[in-house]
Amino acid sequence: MTETVRGTRGHGATVHAIAPADPARTFAALTPSDPARFYPRFRVIPAVVSVTDQTGEWDAVGQTRTLHLSDGSTVVETTTDVERPGFFAYELTDFTKVFGPLVDHARAEWRFEPDDGGTRISWTYTFFGRPGRGWIVGLIVRAVWAAYMRRVIVGLVDEVRRVATA
Repeated sequence: MTETVRGTRGHGATVHAIAPADPARTFAALTPSDPARFYPRFRVIPAVVSVTDQTGEWDAVGQTRTLHLSDGSTVVETTTDVERPGFFAYELTDFTKVFGPLVDHARAEWRFEPDDGGTRISWTYTFFGRPGRGWIVGLIVRAVWAAYMRRVIVGLVDEVRRVATA
């Protein structure tokens, strides 16, 4: 998937999964989850190892946190949309190390829709490259990002299953 936002070209991917709980319970299980538990290292993508400076419970627009990655880099996340139980989005900025010179910002969007007794999760991640570097970002997204997302979403669905049956 490629889209245009803010006058710059974005490169992204979308994955889908079915969670075994209604949208409200799925939303409640996933939005506050600790990224260090669910985002492992994958090929050239570093793992999330910790979260610092989080403001709030990650349930309102404008809250921020810093993700620390296994390669020593960081990225700041800021919630932009919180519409329970169907939509959640955040922007990523201030990339450091390898991605710093390449990525201006990124946006993650989560949609939770009823689906035959459960929830269809649609997760879209779009990266916006710095001027002249978007093509490199596009290569990275096409080569590994969608595969990474497919791997991550399995653990997130397991988390919904664990929380929903507790």
